[in-house]
Amino acid sequence: MLRSTPKSYLVGEEKRSKGAAEAYKALKTNIEFSSQHSDIKTIMIASSIKGEGKSITAANLSISYALSNKKVLLIDANLRHPSQHKIFNVPNSLGLSALLSDRCEPKDAIINLSAYNIGLIPGGQILPNPPEALASHRMTALLGELKESFEVIILDTSPILSVADAQIIAARCDGVLLVVKAGEASRESLIKAKEKLSLVGARFIGAVMNNSNSRNSQYYSSY
Repeated sequence: MLRSTPKSYLVGEEKRSKGAAEAYKALKTNIEFSSQHSDIKTIMIASSIKGEGKSITAANLSISYALSNKKVLLIDANLRHPSQHKIFNVPNSLGLSALLSDRCEPKDAIINLSAYNIGLIPGGQILPNPPEALASHRMTALLGELKESFEVIILDTSPILSVADAQIIAARCDGVLLVVKAGEASRESLIKAKEKLSLVGARFIGAVMNNSNSRNSQYYSSY
């Protein structure tokens, strides 16, 4: 059982417990072990419904990879309700939406979070048609370009059952990690979420069980 402190804390902050940092380190190790025979550079962090802790999981997993001397980029691909800029308290004026609209270059949109040794591309301003932007050739090309500069790219997305955005991103990533909050998502919702991922040929690499009341989280491999 991997234990964590309240979901608003980030690995690397003094107030965050050592146990939480170890929990994310164990999660990272499990992901690496499950993919040791294949190259996984882009990891989508997903949830079936909102409020399950996927965004803070994406943030902390990014930091955990960085602590192991990986060059890491975190992308907020939730173009409807971006939250990574709030988690890290940075501007959201330029971000993924600006990149997909050809309004800036990656070097202009990437924020260097030196305190955590990761790069962040915020979601940016809301676009009128997120699915169209995420499914564009520009998105595919952008990920290909970024993979040349970063060893690990983690993408935070919209909930799978809410809109089609997460499925579109999943089809472009090397693996998908599903975050589940105990007592929130039903078994039926989880089954539907995994079915949606299967429809686009996404590789499901495992799941994280969160329970903010008991302050527990656990990793389950899909293999």
